[in-house]
Amino acid sequence: MGAGPLSPLEGIKVLDLSRVLAGPWCTQLLADLGAEVIKVERPGSGDDTRHWGPPWYGEGDGRVAAYFLSCNRGKKSAAIDFGQPDGAAIIRGLASEADVVVENFKVGGLKKFGLDAETLRAANPRLIYASITGFGQDGPYADRAGYDYIVQGMGGLMSVTGLPDGVPGGGPMRVGVAVIDLFTGLYTAVAILSALYRREKSGEGAHIDAALFDTQLAILANQASNALISGKDPPRQGNTHPNIVPYQPFDAADQPIIIAIGNDRQFAKLAQMCGHPEWARDPRFATNGERVAHRAEIVRLVSECIAIRSAQDWLTQLEAAGIPAGPINTITQALSDVQAQHRAMVRTIAGIPVVRSPVRFDGLRADSDLPPPALGRDTDAVLRDAGLQPPEIERLRSEGVIGG
Repeated sequence: MGAGPLSPLEGIKVLDLSRVLAGPWCTQLLADLGAEVIKVERPGSGDDTRHWGPPWYGEGDGRVAAYFLSCNRGKKSAAIDFGQPDGAAIIRGLASEADVVVENFKVGGLKKFGLDAETLRAANPRLIYASITGFGQDGPYADRAGYDYIVQGMGGLMSVTGLPDGVPGGGPMRVGVAVIDLFTGLYTAVAILSALYRREKSGEGAHIDAALFDTQLAILANQASNALISGKDPPRQGNTHPNIVPYQPFDAADQPIIIAIGNDRQFAKLAQMCGHPEWARDPRFATNGERVAHRAEIVRLVSECIAIRSAQDWLTQLEAAGIPAGPINTITQALSDVQAQHRAMVRTIAGIPVVRSPVRFDGLRADSDLPPPALGRDTDAVLRDAGLQPPEIERLRSEGVIGG
């Protein structure tokens, strides 16, 4: 993405020492917003997710996992081994000129290389250094590695995800996407943007401490509030909602659809559509609170009504009535939906299909035109920009300090 109204972060340089998902998701967003992002990877192997396939894109030495492509658009790749003294010195030099460093190593893991927040910020007081870990920079779990799946379990999300106990297939389930990694990446990007704004006024950088576990607790949202207010653990409810009824899938004659009644007015419309306007006057169902209390009965009645006609018939009528409803699409169906096509949510960059950033400014999409990089594609250019001369670059390559 070039300069212009869609590059609000033009001129911001981000040194990305992160790998896998939470950090790369954060830095991909920054790249989409116009920042120059230099992704530092291990020579030879690179980010672990390059190998998390199938499915794969490309063939032979250029083969890369689809997983990697999902979160590394818009970046440069510099293959530098900072486990070697020369490599660490290169990274320190890059950090001295950077605005932002993002890393997701274990607490204290970068200190032995002189790449920790204290060292880099001492050399560059304006630096915004974002550390993403499983459990934060302090506390009894600080030294533990953080994995999305583990945190979904520890943080309570799995306890409210899945079918209830006693139902076939019941039990805690993880969410089908690594949502804690993704949310942590987004929260970290918000924190970085806030720190950049503060720096404009104070001239000072910051050390951002982002934790998957903290994020998991924060995004429990209404379920956490339910537990805090009631003193009870919310149960798993499958595809139903703890606070709103009816708000779930219903089996039409040919396939299921989701109906999401958000208020009593919408419920009255649904009752009329089902041929039972008296439901809206029934004391058991007239208000949402009563429908929650009499969930089983009203769900049974609505289910019997929905089952007699096709999904498309219902969706057409529900839309006309202003009642929120929709199908349960597969991912390929969702990506090819007419709304997704109209919004141009899928594009191809250098032959690679990607899902675009959802961010728009003044009606224009803010996403990078750079494809996810081949490993070490930009190493030489990054080092030249840092002032290294060709003979020195070749020496470092011959000694295995750099790749690409």
